[in-house]
Amino acid sequence: MDDINTSLLLKRPITLKVIVTNQWRQEAQQTLQSQISQLDEQMQQLDMQGQRAITEIQKKSVSPPGPETAQQIENIQQQVNDQKSEMLERKNKFLQQMQQVQLFELEQEVVQGQMEGFFRIEKGENLIKKLNVEIVVRDGVIEEIRGDI
Repeated sequence: MDDINTSLLLKRPITLKVIVTNQWRQEAQQTLQSQISQLDEQMQQLDMQGQRAITEIQKKSVSPPGPETAQQIENIQQQVNDQKSEMLERKNKFLQQMQQVQLFELEQEVVQGQMEGFFRIEKGENLIKKLNVEIVVRDGVIEEIRGDI
């Protein structure tokens, strides 16, 4: 049997880093502010939907409302409160991220996220080196690719 040189195509995580600039800071804050505004709108809609559902139940129920009606109303209020709690947690995370963006120093490298990419590997290559790849971006433009491509 011949020793045929074969390679594998694998997927790897690629760390995306950005260099903090005034433009990046401004764009990051606008994005976060937009997400916060969306959450605020969603919470208002949720309140209105919950109130409408409760009003419908009250209209359909007999007077005075029985224990089943009270339980339905309580369930709706609990669902609304649970969803609002989750939204408030996300809003607080966005607010914390806005504070963090302000604290970053200009020209500092910050991890922005992860991407995935494919790579070929062959017998005898160092897998660890092939897995450690970073892309460094300044204002949307790739400035450097680090690691064993």
